[in-house]
Amino acid sequence: MPNYDFFQHRQCEYFPCHEGADPKTFSCLFCYCPLYCLGDQCGGNFQYTDAGIKDCQHCLRPHRRENYEGICKQMEQVLELVKKP
Repeated sequence: MPNYDFFQHRQCEYFPCHEGADPKTFSCLFCYCPLYCLGDQCGGNFQYTDAGIKDCQHCLRPHRRENYEGICKQMEQVLELVKKP
């Protein structure tokens, strides 16, 4: 298993930042989810608030080592969003 697909910052005052997450397997590598901008196409466990804001507090997809490759593959979608017209 590669070493670059998992990282923990146990000294962070928010670690782990999702309630109920297992600290032993929680990865901080994608502290801010790179797929957030994909809206309902991110593949995570999210909800939209009444105000229309995406709420990812129950999503652990970017914090699990086994999801690293899938997230990297979806970065192509993110890059399409930011391409110059």
